[in-house]
Amino acid sequence: MDKYYFRLFITGLTSRSQRAIASLNTLCGENLGEQFQLEIVDVLQEPEKAERDKILATPTLVKQLPPPVRRVIGDLSDRQKVLAVLNLIPPDEDAGEEKEGPDWEDTI
Repeated sequence: MDKYYFRLFITGLTSRSQRAIASLNTLCGENLGEQFQLEIVDVLQEPEKAERDKILATPTLVKQLPPPVRRVIGDLSDRQKVLAVLNLIPPDEDAGEEKEGPDWEDTI
């Protein structure tokens, strides 16, 4: 099994940021066990990282590894959609074709 590396960009400890952190920790814990690493970046404290990764909204989750890079914008509360976007489960048939590419983003 591949080791997953995620970077979650937040803006302070708002309720939306806390919800995204909790959702991601639950999702990863249940689906990846210990096969993931999570870096949380507060854009107020580390704006250079947000600029380097071209983050325009928070919370934004970036799956760095394994490739391809994927981005999810939002509080990550739509569990099935997040799992599909991160390639942890196959996408729903109703969701249409899977989108590929290093800069593909989805809003949850």
